[in-house]
Amino acid sequence: MEGKFTSESKVVKVDRILPGDLNGLQTLFGGRILAEIDLIASLAAQRHAREICVTASMDSIEFLEPIRITDSACYEASVVWTGNRSMEIFVKVVAENLFTGERKIAATSFVTFVALKKDGKSVQIPPVIPQTEEEKKLYEIAVKRAGNRAERKATSRELADFLST
Repeated sequence: MEGKFTSESKVVKVDRILPGDLNGLQTLFGGRILAEIDLIASLAAQRHAREICVTASMDSIEFLEPIRITDSACYEASVVWTGNRSMEIFVKVVAENLFTGERKIAATSFVTFVALKKDGKSVQIPPVIPQTEEEKKLYEIAVKRAGNRAERKATSRELADFLST
């Protein structure tokens, strides 16, 4: 299967922050950020796989800096690693003060997707080919993250089997 460059899956979306998007501290509500991350990651996944893609896990979300009403939020997502049937998408959220132009990394996230046929069966995913230093670094650390993800999933499955419904 022929590989695809990381840049082929890149998706960028910019949002203006409005009063209804804010939490009690007058910063962007975390749930709104999570929804946007999942949405943009799904676009990057489908752009890479060209199949139906569904979220398998949100491995991490790190809120690093608050996003305020004076900011815009720029979401950048791309596939940074692929296994046989899953892919890891890195999402970077950049806040830009619309008055000063100051930019800061406000959040980062790793989201795992699987590609499926209409019958629900998983599909083999093309490998990803990193080119830039940033893409290579994300690819390099992804192998370790995949191992950690497998361990967490097994632990979560054990707990789910124990819990009552």
